Amino acid sequence: MIFRQLFDNVSGTYSYILASRRGAEALIIDPVLDKVDRYIKLLNELDLRLVKAVDTHLHADHITGLAELRDRTRCITVMGENTKADVVSMRVGDGDRIDIEGIGLDVIYTPGHTDDSYSFALPDRVFTGDTLLIRGTGRTDFQNGDARAQYDSLFNRLLRLPDETMVYPAHDYKGDTVSTIGEEKRCNPRLQVQSVDQYVAIMNSLNLPNPKMMDVAVPANMHIGFAQDTVAQRGWAVLPEQGMKLLADPGTVFVDLRDRAERERHGVIPGSLHEPYGRFRDDLGAGGIMRAIGGDRRVVLYCAHGERSAMATQAAQEAGLTGVSHLHGGLAAWKAAGGPIERPGA
Repeated sequence: MIFRQLFDNVSGTYSYILASRRGAEALIIDPVLDKVDRYIKLLNELDLRLVKAVDTHLHADHITGLAELRDRTRCITVMGENTKADVVSMRVGDGDRIDIEGIGLDVIYTPGHTDDSYSFALPDRVFTGDTLLIRGTGRTDFQNGDARAQYDSLFNRLLRLPDETMVYPAHDYKGDTVSTIGEEKRCNPRLQVQSVDQYVAIMNSLNLPNPKMMDVAVPANMHIGFAQDTVAQRGWAVLPEQGMKLLADPGTVFVDLRDRAERERHGVIPGSLHEPYGRFRDDLGAGGIMRAIGGDRRVVLYCAHGERSAMATQAAQEAGLTGVSHLHGGLAAWKAAGGPIERPGA
């Protein structure tokens, strides 16, 4: 496996690039906006294709690189389903998996630092965001933080992982790069408590100043969505009400760009085909499935919230497939409008 830990010394943020091998798909966890050029340079040097950019939570101390990476690489942005961000391409919940070629991250909901904090685990390591730090834990006094929830996330979720599991946090201010679950159980002073009340008392007595970037970073990080309105203004969008009428049209085909796990969890539009977003650009070339589908039929692309499908529609139009449009607002808008849903394979 290719694994790189990168550091932003301004915010003390660790970002992580993972891939199964050279030439494969890659993902990045907790990217920082100011370091995007560095990430892209490294990805190119390692011959990797970024397909997913993940944030562990809505950060208050730096501006996320998710939107810039999406705009420059057309990757999928990923956050937990509790996020306050306006639009991310994929929202994941506890028990889900984030898959790329050869790698799958297990999703663990670990609220407490914020109410949208998630951790992501491989068999030998866990990316803990600001929930579990090296010899510390994330503060719980803003962004709907909750010390009791964090105690549960720590003692009933993360600390139940095998002791040898490596711990990679989103921040460190002392120069430490990695720990293990076993080390933190033994050596982390905030974990040497006898009760949840004792932990809450410790966290409520910290009296820390707000992060310097908080007033700028939080609003910026809440608004990272791809501009679907621009795609709509070009006439490349279908509203849910229009889409429902097109379901009965034999000359129209709906194509679902979501991952398999999303389809199984949230259902599909009846009769739609499945072509994951990660393969979509390859399918636009000669002999690609989109060329075959879109030859003489109208194609309506959709995803969870419309971001992936808007990007894919723009790419299809640029490739000369003028019969391709997308479902504005995605499956979320479709459900809100009362559109029919079925289980995949039904």
